[in-house]
Amino acid sequence: MKDQLIIFDTTLRDGEQSPGASMTRDEKVRIAKALERLRVNVIEAGFPAASPGDFEAVQAVANIIKDSTVCGLARALDNDIDRAGAALKGAAQSRIHTFIATSPIHMQMKLQMSPEQVIEHAVRAVKRARQYTDDVEFSPEDAGRSEEDFLCRILEAVIDAGATTLNIPDTVGYSVPQQFGETIANLIKRIPNSDKAIFSVHCHNDLGLAVANSLSAVMNGARQVECTINGLGERAGNASLEEVVMAVRTRHDVFNCQTRIDTREILTCSKLVSSIKARRLASGCGRTGAACK
Repeated sequence: MKDQLIIFDTTLRDGEQSPGASMTRDEKVRIAKALERLRVNVIEAGFPAASPGDFEAVQAVANIIKDSTVCGLARALDNDIDRAGAALKGAAQSRIHTFIATSPIHMQMKLQMSPEQVIEHAVRAVKRARQYTDDVEFSPEDAGRSEEDFLCRILEAVIDAGATTLNIPDTVGYSVPQQFGETIANLIKRIPNSDKAIFSVHCHNDLGLAVANSLSAVMNGARQVECTINGLGERAGNASLEEVVMAVRTRHDVFNCQTRIDTREILTCSKLVSSIKARRLASGCGRTGAACK
């Protein structure tokens, strides 16, 4: 029997970072319902601590979606995690996704923390998130430029703290497929407790390699892909959900996994997301300084 490949959709969170893609609460609920019909495993509904509007949108999605897990993003900060927990309170199935930067340049220049302090914050964040849900995902931000030895240390520690999914993001779209796939394989092999968590990837498309990097990771043991409808996302976008799903389905001779996605719903979902973005752009939303209602 083939493994299940978990499809984690972040159209409502990272996709919203695309120019002109800001969404109202009601628009997010409409898209979430479409993603549920698509049979997406996990819907990342937003970043509850970012604003009252984002909190309300995550809460609204959590209260209405029943067949997909609803996820909220949180930095490795107490307030962020508490806000995510509150927003997800009504969810039938909830996940908190917490993250902290792990590349040398980000730790030094952005966080101004030592590697030991970063590990401490990561472990604390995962333990706090576990107070709200048993389903906790951890991401080492900028993993694509992080040192592999340090990734092994921090990921082993967060698994021990209760993380059930480890997401390896190529935050700045820096990786290439062979190297990225090897990184995933090495992490799974080197981390002593790697069998206690699902490995995930979140790839950006700055070099046009988001889908290729994601598929390379799947071939090397990743069993969750974070992606968006139409490849929406920050800067050049994210891995396209439809391309990842159809590649795995079409080349079942290559990929030892399968998704539960109802591919008949892809076109409807794609058109919905496109139409909402088009309306936002036509109304002036998405431009710097534009007010969106």
